[in-house]
Amino acid sequence: MNSDGLILVVEDSEEDTEAIQRALSRSHPSLHVEFAPRSDAVVPRLLDPAAPTPDLVLLDLNMPGTNGLTLLSELRAHSACASLTVVVFTSSTSSTEEDACYAAGADSYIYKPVNFELFQTVLRGAVDFWMAQTSEDRPAGSG
Repeated sequence: MNSDGLILVVEDSEEDTEAIQRALSRSHPSLHVEFAPRSDAVVPRLLDPAAPTPDLVLLDLNMPGTNGLTLLSELRAHSACASLTVVVFTSSTSSTEEDACYAAGADSYIYKPVNFELFQTVLRGAVDFWMAQTSEDRPAGSG
């Protein structure tokens, strides 16, 4: 399958998962999207040498068990995950949480709009920007 890359979405809400899938299938139909509904499975998944490395991780903050901020800190603590592009994509508008995410190593913090059209536009812009950054960082001929 020819694809534009891989995004790992860490999201527990079925409604948000469906909205992300629908938005990305419209804006980036050749992009492969993998969903992780629980954050506790993410680090083992990313450290699995047999699993493909995502070009981008979209991370929700408010999840059961390990929350997104804790997961972000865990990712940055592993050398194999330290260079992953992690975009926090959340419904939280708290400036304290935003500051904490940047301090923990988030590449970006994006608020999830409630309106689907705006949600789709914001998500498309973030994916376009960060996937372009990722492709610029790849050695020539590798992707």
